[in-house]
Amino acid sequence: MGMGMGMDGDRDCDVVVVGGGPVGLLLACELGQAGVSVVVLERLTEVDTTIKAGAINAPSAVALDRRGLLPALARAQAEAFDQMAALRRQLFPDGDAPPMKVPPKFAGHFAGMPLSADRLDATDPAFADVGPAGEVGLVAQEALERLLAERAAQLGVELRRGVELTGFVAEEHGVTVHAGATSIRAGWLVGCDGGRSTVRKLAGFDFPGTPGEITGHQALVEMTDTEGLGSGWTTTGTGIYVNGPIPGRILTVEFDGPPTDREAPITAAELQASMRAVSGVRVTVTKVHSATRFTDNARQASTYRMGRVLLAGDAAHVHSPFGGQGLNLGLGDAMNLGWKLAATVAGRAPDGLLDTYTAERHPIGAWVLDWSRAQVALMRPDRHARALRAVVADLLETTTGTTYFVKHIAGVLHRYDLPGEHPLIGRRAPDLELADGTRLAELLHDGRALLLDLADTPDFRKRAADYPQRVTVRTATSATPAPAALLIRPDGVVAWAADRPTDPVEPLDAALLRWFGAPAAA
Repeated sequence: MGMGMGMDGDRDCDVVVVGGGPVGLLLACELGQAGVSVVVLERLTEVDTTIKAGAINAPSAVALDRRGLLPALARAQAEAFDQMAALRRQLFPDGDAPPMKVPPKFAGHFAGMPLSADRLDATDPAFADVGPAGEVGLVAQEALERLLAERAAQLGVELRRGVELTGFVAEEHGVTVHAGATSIRAGWLVGCDGGRSTVRKLAGFDFPGTPGEITGHQALVEMTDTEGLGSGWTTTGTGIYVNGPIPGRILTVEFDGPPTDREAPITAAELQASMRAVSGVRVTVTKVHSATRFTDNARQASTYRMGRVLLAGDAAHVHSPFGGQGLNLGLGDAMNLGWKLAATVAGRAPDGLLDTYTAERHPIGAWVLDWSRAQVALMRPDRHARALRAVVADLLETTTGTTYFVKHIAGVLHRYDLPGEHPLIGRRAPDLELADGTRLAELLHDGRALLLDLADTPDFRKRAADYPQRVTVRTATSATPAPAALLIRPDGVVAWAADRPTDPVEPLDAALLRWFGAPAAA
């Protein structure tokens, strides 16, 4: 495979991805691994070090594990712990740092209300079969971007930094992308360029939703006069603020409307005023290491595709950052789109495959937007919201309540509405431990679909064998109870499953045809 597969030979590349953040880079990696030629345009000259998302959820960790990146994620997590310790030494060189007040077994928060893992039912089936990827979560957005940039380079992806999209012309058979005086001829264009996406605006995607009502700040600062500040998430009569757990890490939420200028530099005076207004404590911010503004406008493109132009990540949907959903939602977009766009570029995609990208991802994006809106509603300082907040807080004191919220934050409940009756269809495949000591995740490192025969059923294997170069066929034995066979898409989603070797093969034939087209013999 390579440039121009099934297309005109005068193209410079198959796909241009605009945006070199984690979503754009993961998409580029998925395409590059499939042999698609990719150019990534990123307007920043260096990796963005602004404080942003600080963790990934279980589905994201599992997806990256299935591409062989679990060791790199584990290293990034270890480095994060080292950086926390180094930061404490920097801020408190005399060794007089206050203790880090982290809630015991912290499991996230909902609307600023901490969720304690002590009240979590860890035996809930939704948390099962994640495998060792479940041990990796503390990977900041900056670290993930560096990791994926390295992976993209290994796969031959061309990343052009300091290059900004200025326009494009999309036609029936391709797209001409303009970046200043440079033009790139490609088959497809994907906007992964953030909430104020240039690709989305120039292409004319509609972006309906609800306007923002808050101004939020997140920053890493040095400050004095902090006596009286609470630790963790603190609700006040004027808003909500966070202090810690890292010394100097602050977050404020004020219900005074969205920021008037999102692009203006964030000063120590601005952060100080916000902390004072929300906390009532007259802190003094003396230095700003990193800072960002945010709001809670919640908008989503009605479709993620218009002809040869597609959207992923924040370009397709924006919302508040509460619960850390944005980064993970975008990574899920990239995993879903990558293999489908690669098959389309190669000319082997069945009819309508690329349209399933919007069909599958849009409902999950819409759910995340409503999840975000619900949190903002509970954060409001008015009496009605605070009364409802007290009710939810009581629910969070129960095992059932905590488990419900953690399952949603972790993203383990999401599934696609795919044909078939088996309960695994549409869900991420369980990371089965196989009898030979390997894990299912290791069988997906090549980015191809997998027919895993766990009951030595020749008829199942025979069907999948008609899809060489598209579906890997593997016979194995599971070390734990498992279905007789699984058909797993390249994104790790179960497309078909059988509990018994005697189950009919017609549903398997239908799934193979639906996702991978006609068999080679045809």
